[in-house]
Amino acid sequence: MSNLTTIARIQNIIFSVFLTLIITLIVPATASASSLGIESGSLRPCPTSPNCVVSQNADAKHAIAPITYHVARDKARETLLKVLTVVPRTEVIEQTDNYIHAISKSRIFKFVDDVEFNFPNNESIIHIRSSSRVGDSDFGVNRTRLEQIRLALKDLNI
Repeated sequence: MSNLTTIARIQNIIFSVFLTLIITLIVPATASASSLGIESGSLRPCPTSPNCVVSQNADAKHAIAPITYHVARDKARETLLKVLTVVPRTEVIEQTDNYIHAISKSRIFKFVDDVEFNFPNNESIIHIRSSSRVGDSDFGVNRTRLEQIRLALKDLNI
C-alpha cells in the first residue's frame, strides 16, 4: 500500500470520528420520559452521571437541599414561574398544581437540561431537580442554576 493511500485512509478515519463527535454534540437529544416527572410523590432519582442534582432520595454526590417557603403554596408557585421567565434560555414546558418542568439550553451548543420542581402537599418546600440530557459532566451548571433560583426566590421573600 502506498503512503498516499495510507494517508487518505487515516484522513477518512479522523474525519469520520470528528463528524460523529460534532453530530453527537449538536443534534439535540431527548430525555427519556421515564426519567422525568413525579413517581410515588417524588422527583425521579439522578442517573449515575455527575450532571444531575435532586433534593429527594439522592445519594451524597447528587443531593441538593429543597427550597423552603413561608407564603401560600400558590404564591410560591406563581413566584417561581415568574423567576423562571428571567432565567436565561429557559422555557416552562409543563405545569400542574404540584409540578413544573422547564428546559434550559446552554448558550453555545444548545445542550438541553431538564429542570423540575415538585410542590408536595402539606409541606412548605419545593423539591428540585436539574439534569443534563447528554454528556457526563456539566461543570456544576445544574447545581449553580438551582442555587441561583433559590437565591432569587429568597430575595423575593417567599
